[in-house]
Amino acid sequence: MTLAHGDEPTFLVLDYVTITRDPKTARVVAIGGDQRAAGLLQTAGGFRSAPGPRGDYHRLPHSLPVEEQRQGATGAAHALLLAGYSVHLDPTLNTLATQGSDRQAAHRHLEQLTSLGSDADNDRQVAAVLTEIAAPDDGLLPRLTQSLIATWASWGRRLKDTGRDPQVAMQLGVIVNKLSTLTWQIDQVRNDVDRTGPALQTHPRPVSTAPSPLAAPAVRQR
Repeated sequence: MTLAHGDEPTFLVLDYVTITRDPKTARVVAIGGDQRAAGLLQTAGGFRSAPGPRGDYHRLPHSLPVEEQRQGATGAAHALLLAGYSVHLDPTLNTLATQGSDRQAAHRHLEQLTSLGSDADNDRQVAAVLTEIAAPDDGLLPRLTQSLIATWASWGRRLKDTGRDPQVAMQLGVIVNKLSTLTWQIDQVRNDVDRTGPALQTHPRPVSTAPSPLAAPAVRQR
């Protein structure tokens, strides 16, 4: 950035880099910068060059887990800042965001998924949304299930230790079983949508049973 007429700033486009998630493709992309910035994006963040309608841009491999995408975007942003570039990093990609902003970031992510699902106009985009929601380990629903299991287990033990009726906690366990089964079904739909090769063999549908007071809800492991 330089100053024009002594007081008005003039922004140099090549000095400014935006790192964000494209709302249509769900890819993490970097726009702007020069050849030096391109090198930093590749070495510090793992970005790859790709042709675009207005010239080359950079993007992270779409196959990377969400957390690795965030780490790559954050690492690239900080390398660019240290090199003197002006950088806008999407808050949902910033792994160093303060705890107070975590809830807002989660809400933005859900709003983004809603928008992506609404605007999806091909099977690949539908599969990308379903992957974010139900992918084993990294999907929103599997993570939610794990949070509920931890809550249920602690609650059930406390009720048992104090001699109280654990039936109400068991109700939560039954719900978690159902959520696990529904998550598995969504993941199977995702696999069907994303399938490009020969038909893949699917596993039998899991049988959901009410947990005993000492048994954790059944969660499918992949």
